[in-house]
Amino acid sequence: MRRLALASLAAFTLLGGASAQARTLAVGPGKTYNKPCAAIAAAHPGDTVQIDARGNGRYDGDVCASSTARLTIEGVHGRARIAAAGASSQGKAIWVLSGAHVVVRDVELSGARVPDRNGAAIRLEGGSLTLDRVYFHDDEDGILVANDPRIDLTITRSQFARNGAGDGYSHNIYVGAIHRFTLRDSWSHDARVGHLVKSRAAINDIVDNRLTGRRGTDSYELDLPNGGRARVTGNVIEQGPRTENPNMLAFGEEGAVAGSQLTLSDNTFVNDRPAGGTAVLIAPSVTRPAIVTDNIVTGATTFVAQTTPKPRLRRNCLARDPRFRNRKAYDYRLSAGSPCHGRGAPAAVARP
Repeated sequence: MRRLALASLAAFTLLGGASAQARTLAVGPGKTYNKPCAAIAAAHPGDTVQIDARGNGRYDGDVCASSTARLTIEGVHGRARIAAAGASSQGKAIWVLSGAHVVVRDVELSGARVPDRNGAAIRLEGGSLTLDRVYFHDDEDGILVANDPRIDLTITRSQFARNGAGDGYSHNIYVGAIHRFTLRDSWSHDARVGHLVKSRAAINDIVDNRLTGRRGTDSYELDLPNGGRARVTGNVIEQGPRTENPNMLAFGEEGAVAGSQLTLSDNTFVNDRPAGGTAVLIAPSVTRPAIVTDNIVTGATTFVAQTTPKPRLRRNCLARDPRFRNRKAYDYRLSAGSPCHGRGAPAAVARP
């Protein structure tokens, strides 16, 4: 019996002792913690910090950094809201995160400003992060990710709006040279001069999103400046009339890594820039042909600019009038009689 007890104790110790027992740390009115960062500081690996949205307004200016692994931070009873209110952690962001396998869910972060003009809602400096149903707006960077080939970032069901310091170096989403970036079922729009999405990741999966310039002054809607392996499929990509750049998607223009290849399928490209422009610009440093199938393109004077090698184009619909249901309302579903049926984003509808 004593041997069994010692074996059990050893197993318990290997699992991290008491820290292996995941806890829920409650934040909000009448809860254990008054502010999110107090709970984040107290969290152990595997814990969940729940921020009660009924306390919104009390959390403003609460900023911090965390390296805790397997941490989940989530809003409950609605989306938990934190405005920077002039504060920043380490002069970088509202939250600076570097733990492995971190999840942030149902949280709204806004107003990040720092002297370097790259204040972010979240600064990701290591580990891996999943953002789900977050709303980052009116920051200098929505999310800013360090250059670290060990980092993975996944964003799902989220919104990024009106981020950017207006200098062209800050963006709605700015991902450094990491291992993999996945953006799915999300909406990035109305950036201030910077890009809606910029990623230097080695692998990019950009799937079923809305990247819409609308009334903003963004530059590229999607910028993959170092190329990599990129799959861009099922997206609505719209360039607004106030854009700072005639190109919509740029690939490899800052020097493509070896083996870079772009696959584009089932996207809807809408260029509302009065003078037109190029929908997809591929740099000469990219040595593999883009694979481009089943896309809808309107308003662009050039669809894919790749000279050597030539892109592989199949079943794309380039139309002056694709007969969208309501282009002015950003509803790009196809009306009866459209020449582009069977192509483009499968659910090209407006969002509020």
